[in-house]
Amino acid sequence: MFFYINIKSKIRILALPRLTTNLLLVLHLIKYTLMDRQNMNYSRDINTIKDTALILEGGGMRCVFTSGVLDFFMEHNIEFPYTIGVSGGASNGLSYMSRQKGRSNYANTTLMSSHPYIGLGTLLKKGKVIDLEFLFKEFAFKIYPFDFDTFFKNKNYFEMVTTHCITGAAHYLSETSNVSRLFSIGLASCSLPIINPVVMVDGEPMTDGGLADSIPLARALGKGYKKAVVILTQNRGYRKSKSYIKIPPFFIPKFPMVRDMLYSRPNRYNEQLEWIEKLENSGQIIVIRPEKPLKVGRLTNDVKSLTELYNEGYDVAKKWYLKMSVGADSPNE
Repeated sequence: MFFYINIKSKIRILALPRLTTNLLLVLHLIKYTLMDRQNMNYSRDINTIKDTALILEGGGMRCVFTSGVLDFFMEHNIEFPYTIGVSGGASNGLSYMSRQKGRSNYANTTLMSSHPYIGLGTLLKKGKVIDLEFLFKEFAFKIYPFDFDTFFKNKNYFEMVTTHCITGAAHYLSETSNVSRLFSIGLASCSLPIINPVVMVDGEPMTDGGLADSIPLARALGKGYKKAVVILTQNRGYRKSKSYIKIPPFFIPKFPMVRDMLYSRPNRYNEQLEWIEKLENSGQIIVIRPEKPLKVGRLTNDVKSLTELYNEGYDVAKKWYLKMSVGADSPNE
C-alpha cells in the first residue's frame, strides 16, 4: 500500500442521494468546513507522505486542475517532504506551501471576473497577453496577500524550475527568506517565451521552466526520492503535435537558444510522457490527471470552464484519496 489514512467518518457522504452538482458541492464544502474547524489544524495532524515527491506540471490556465487537487490536499493536511513546480505548477505550489487553500482558485476564477489579466483586453490595455506582474505584485500584496511567514516556516522543501535563456539549461531554484527573490523565481518560472519578457534571477536571464523541463520527475528521483505523486494537466494518452514551425530570428533575437528549445519541446515533452506512463504502469509513481480531454487552453479566461476544471481536479483528488484510504488496490502495491 502506498499509504493509509483512516477517513471512515468521511465516507458517509457517498451515501447521500444524488443531488444536483451545485448542491452536492455545497454540501461537501459545508461538511469539510465543519471538519476543519473541529478536527483540523494545519500546524498539527499532518499526513506527510514520507519519502515521496510531489511534482506539479505547468500548462497555463490548465493548472486550475492542479488548484483543485492541491486544495483537497490542504483540506486533508496532505503534505510531501519535497515539492517541485513548473510554470503554473510553480504558482500553485507557492500557495500550497503557504497553506492558503482557495488562493490559487481565487486568482483563476473570481479575480478573472473582477480583474481580467489574460486575453485581448489585457493586450489592448497593457500591451501584454497575460499580466503576470499583476499577479505577483498587486494580487500577492494587496488583493489576496501571500502568507510569507507560513511559507518560509514550512519545513518541507519546495523548488521551482526556470530555463536559462542563454544555455537552455533547467535551473531548480528555492528560496527560504528573501521575498523579492522568491517572487522573481516564481515570475520567471511562469513567463511564457515571446508572450512575457525575460526575468532576471540572480543576475541571469530566465524564462518559463517548462521549456527545459516540463515535468521534473527526473529531478525528484535524482534527489533520492523513490516514489512520486505527479499532477499532470492533460489526460492520459495526450501527446503534443510535432509540427512546430521554427521561430523566426526576429522573435527573441537575443536568445537563439530559447527559439531552438521552443522548436524541440514537443518531442522532449512527449518523451517525458512516455516515460511517466511506463513508471505509472510499473507502480513506481502515482499520476493524478484530468480524466478526459480538456476544453481549457493555456490562455483560457472563461470563468465557467475554469471553475469546471477546478472542480474536476478536486473530485479526482478525492477519488484517489478515498481509494488509498479504504485499502483498495493502488498503483504502488
